[in-house]
Amino acid sequence: MSRYLDSVCKLCRREGEKLFLKGRRCNGPKCSFERRSYPPGDHGQKPPGRVRRGDFRRQLRAKQKAKRTYGIFEKQFRNYYFKAARQTGIAGENLISLLERRLDNVVYRLGFATSRNQARQLVKHNHFTVNGKRVNIPSYTVQIGDVIMPRERSRNLATIQEALAYTQQRGAPEWLDIDPDKVEGRVQGAPVVEQIATDLETQLIIELYSR
Repeated sequence: MSRYLDSVCKLCRREGEKLFLKGRRCNGPKCSFERRSYPPGDHGQKPPGRVRRGDFRRQLRAKQKAKRTYGIFEKQFRNYYFKAARQTGIAGENLISLLERRLDNVVYRLGFATSRNQARQLVKHNHFTVNGKRVNIPSYTVQIGDVIMPRERSRNLATIQEALAYTQQRGAPEWLDIDPDKVEGRVQGAPVVEQIATDLETQLIIELYSR
């Protein structure tokens, strides 16, 4: 299984904006993007020069931003596109729905983790259940009505408690409902583009894969 082993801060710098890949550090003074907002590499600080900003470049950047935001590699992201294109409705909205309903993203959106990377690790280490059953697959797709919660032995885990304290002001999107007393979340609807805080240009992504 392939893994990205380089600094994730370089991904934010490459996209020219914060992707919030490191949780609370992205909001603090140690954020690499705040100190070095230029692209990584030997030519990062040089003037851009004559760069052709055509349709393909914009489509590619939109796709790369979405992949890096959700922590997905090319093959898996392409499979999400094909699945979204086969479903009824608008392909771009279907794609967002599939990405948002990944279990690791839902754990992050509910505030059980400060970043998707942290959420992915917690899921893989068997700390969460879906409808009372243990699920350790980060790409698992949740359905409407599913209840996501930490396992009994994991509720007092320092990582989860610190994440809940840190993210309580962030709140959950409208398609999710969190019960802080029971420390559980419920999927109460399908995610739509307007409810996603991340600005993703899904139409450009669909155009890229449709070439």
